[in-house]
Amino acid sequence: MLGNFTFCNPTRLYFGEGALKGLDEELPKYGKRVLLVYGGGSIKKNGIYDKVVAALKSNGKEIYEDGGVMPNPTVEKLYEGVRRARECKADLILAVGGGSVCDYAKAVSISVYCDEDPWEKYYIRFEDAVEKTLPVGCVLTMVGTGSEMNGGSVITNHAQKLKIGHVFGDRIFPKFSVLDPTFTFSLPKYQMVSWCFDIMSHIMEQYFSGEDDNTSDYIAEGLMRSLVHSSRIAAKDPLDYEARSNIMWTATWALNTLIAMGKSTDWEVHMLGQAVGAHTDATHGMTLSAVSLPYYRHIMKYGLAKFKRFATAVWEIDPDGKSDEQTANEGLEAMERWMREIGLVMNISELGATEEMIDGLVASTLVMQGGYKVLTEDEIRKIFKESL
Repeated sequence: MLGNFTFCNPTRLYFGEGALKGLDEELPKYGKRVLLVYGGGSIKKNGIYDKVVAALKSNGKEIYEDGGVMPNPTVEKLYEGVRRARECKADLILAVGGGSVCDYAKAVSISVYCDEDPWEKYYIRFEDAVEKTLPVGCVLTMVGTGSEMNGGSVITNHAQKLKIGHVFGDRIFPKFSVLDPTFTFSLPKYQMVSWCFDIMSHIMEQYFSGEDDNTSDYIAEGLMRSLVHSSRIAAKDPLDYEARSNIMWTATWALNTLIAMGKSTDWEVHMLGQAVGAHTDATHGMTLSAVSLPYYRHIMKYGLAKFKRFATAVWEIDPDGKSDEQTANEGLEAMERWMREIGLVMNISELGATEEMIDGLVASTLVMQGGYKVLTEDEIRKIFKESL
């Protein structure tokens, strides 16, 4: 049964090679002072920085920079960004980078006018955003998170061993995003395949939840088939434009809230993976790939009909003469073969996790309510041990 919902996505997208010209349409809508947010400096090496700065200058903008955003943005960096935005009295935050940079820009956006600690308010108490926020625009250089078209923002607190995401309302969505697949070509293969699994996980965590057999599920199955097909091509030829553009477009639709409509959604794999990331600072998509199979094998019996459908609709498993459990298991085995084929990490030991960390990982894992099975502490511990 399809549940009731309200859908709104206000982000304007400019997609395809040469899409950066969309800045000339968007920038005149905002004031003069732009806080340019980016990561470790790769955009200066590949030329994207110069192109963005040229567009800003040609539109008469004053540029204030906030570089050095790390792959897992920290609460300390958030405080720094808030200070910079306030000092320059920014009219617009322009994020140039991957999901972490976009997430960080949105966190700064909602925190600039917050009169208390944003970590406590938004990431511990999960309160709503303040009324006034800074507009955010994105120029995407890495795909996977869908942050370019949603209201999510993940921040890490190393002192508390927590990596937490907050999904804010549509006021926090980027006002516009530029998606040029060629901007992702310089991404190392390890990162590319990592984010392919982040995309897959986003889709699966909405698919394996709540109400079944609705329109959202059919869309999700198509997205997963497209991703598997294109990721295989891109893993062999990372510069294949068609494959990379399809991966980029799938990533956006995987988490722009559309396929969540009418679904309760799960997100426990992300909670498990983010716990690993909080302790190891490992690449996000790889933390998800390392814990996914143990998790899904654990909950499969609680949503067996859906796992059977996943096997037949996504992996083309023939169910004839097999039990539902056999078919479902073959689906997960097919997914494992694909994961190994494209080069994903299959255990958390490879990411630096150890058996001595298990208690800490369990303590860092938030328990979600929307999946087929709400995990107990013992079940979380068991899944982590099976992920080693």
